[in-house]
Amino acid sequence: MTIAFLLTTLVVVATPGTGAVYSIAIGISQGARAGIVAALGCTLGVVPHMIAAITGLAAILNASAVAFETIKWIGVAYLLFLAWQTVRDRSLMQPDGQAAPVSMWRVVRTAVLINLLNPKLTIFFFAFLPQFVPAGASGGTLQMVVLSLVFMGVTLVVFAAYGVFAASMRTQVLSRPKVMAWLRRSFAATYVLLAGRLALESR
Repeated sequence: MTIAFLLTTLVVVATPGTGAVYSIAIGISQGARAGIVAALGCTLGVVPHMIAAITGLAAILNASAVAFETIKWIGVAYLLFLAWQTVRDRSLMQPDGQAAPVSMWRVVRTAVLINLLNPKLTIFFFAFLPQFVPAGASGGTLQMVVLSLVFMGVTLVVFAAYGVFAASMRTQVLSRPKVMAWLRRSFAATYVLLAGRLALESR
């Protein structure tokens, strides 16, 4: 494993995306534990992409315009649904003691779907991992599995840190109705922007 791989992974993971936004939103609305659970869900959402890259399914996705577009537009629709839900469901952000509890399974399910419905993540794994595995090296598959697990570990730590930090601001945020309203709109707008960015993606 190289320093270059770790640094590249850290940059990719730390760059705010749908998973980071969701972990922050859940951390603020439901607390540190829920933020960590959201991070775990986002990490689990990486697994199918990892398997696809290692088994070669990513090559099929990359070659098939229909498959790529189908997954992409489902992902766009889901992000727009999250934006609508964020604006509509005001019960998620209430002062302490009044917050509507959210099932941890629901948090995990949403987080997994966020990463699962992103075809660019599979293509990223397909193009990213092989760069750090010497051509013709014995045990290349095992090396890709190890690198993928490291990527997932970094994802979990970084997203959990986002969620816990957001939770630390929970009291200050939830005690200010104007701030809560601004955050709801900001999260919703971010989901819309990310949906737009995904819609413009090509293979």
